[in-house]
Amino acid sequence: MQTAHSSVQAYRGSLLYFHADPAFIEHAHAWHEDGLLVVEDGKIKAAGDYATLHASLPQGVQVQDYGGKILSPGFVDSHIHYPQTDMIASPSPGLLPWLQEYTFPTERSFEDPRHAATVAEFFLDELLRVGTTTAMVYCTVHPQSVDAFFTASEGRGLRMIAGKVLQDRNSPDFLSDTAQGGARDTEDLIRRWHNHGRSLYAITPRFAPTSTEEQMQLTGELARAYPDTFLQTHVSENEEECRWVKQLYPQARSYLDVYDRYGMMRPRSVFGHCIWLDQQDRARIAETKSAAAICPTSNLFLGSGLFDFEQADKAGMLMSLATDVGAGTSFSMLQTMNEAYKVARLKGSYLPAMRMFYLATLGAARSLHLEGTIGSFSAGNEADFIVLDPQATPLLARRTRLCDSLEETLFALALLGDDRVIAATYSGGRRVHARGQG
Repeated sequence: MQTAHSSVQAYRGSLLYFHADPAFIEHAHAWHEDGLLVVEDGKIKAAGDYATLHASLPQGVQVQDYGGKILSPGFVDSHIHYPQTDMIASPSPGLLPWLQEYTFPTERSFEDPRHAATVAEFFLDELLRVGTTTAMVYCTVHPQSVDAFFTASEGRGLRMIAGKVLQDRNSPDFLSDTAQGGARDTEDLIRRWHNHGRSLYAITPRFAPTSTEEQMQLTGELARAYPDTFLQTHVSENEEECRWVKQLYPQARSYLDVYDRYGMMRPRSVFGHCIWLDQQDRARIAETKSAAAICPTSNLFLGSGLFDFEQADKAGMLMSLATDVGAGTSFSMLQTMNEAYKVARLKGSYLPAMRMFYLATLGAARSLHLEGTIGSFSAGNEADFIVLDPQATPLLARRTRLCDSLEETLFALALLGDDRVIAATYSGGRRVHARGQG
């Protein structure tokens, strides 16, 4: 791996990044077929045509040649559970029995900080191997699970968001906190980790059914007291779950309204799934500048339902793609794009590849209110980027040779790609993964 230093680094290859949502603006992307990416002190200094920029490089700078490959901002996964790494691909007839049979018993072991540290390291290896440079991560109810995760991510210099799960009812005794205790732990963790290095904290109520009204109230108070933190939770994932929430919170207009009543809808709040929303819910997400994390592989795996891209766009919702491992069946954002495309088709809409790559990069950064920090090659952004290889497999090489447009090439990568497509991953200007090494 490269070491961090203050000198300029330069990378030649085809450059792809976005400055707007291609669903609404024509020419929303930048494409430099023979491009140069210039990095200094871990941040983007310039991105453009090689012919224009190479003469401006300081004397002695060696250019890393990625000819035939595409350099893109690193993928952003806006909803994923690191403690569920070891239970990925666990069979179950639905969400609620899956939680009871697999999720809760697996998360119990994270009371052991050594186990948490071991899983965190493997989890981060997997993210980097598939080109994910930032993720919004659920830990467990145990504060030590958060400490283990951020210790591991900071050791690698990664931009990560994570938080301790809050759950004080409808949970096994071994996985329950208390309303007051959970709030105290969360505040301690915010002070310890939020904006420490590249770490950001997410206040994390698991979902409304596993929190008492007292815990929801205290969670909303924390969200108001620390407005620059993130908030992550689940909403309207499964019809049975929605009926359960209605029983537990009969005063609420909808499942989403439960969170709204406790002051949890605001910028940097990210709601996983958002399948069974109505028009009023979608309008409220847009109005509050909250965001939806779309989890197609998880939703198909558990039979939860199909996200409605068309209605979300009509409402003007912020949204991004997410794997939702371990209900999601792959860490790869390319495989997540594959399933998102099919979900859109089944709902009667169409997702171009350009839109899917936007949702996994700049779109995710906008959803997280981190535009200007990650998600594009704009000058001053952190130099988190990946190198995509259109010839990574024999089938991809054969297919992409016949592509006559960028859209067609990206579509092939999304529908046929996996971890093998990621030739290299860079974080803060450092190479943190190279295909075939370590």
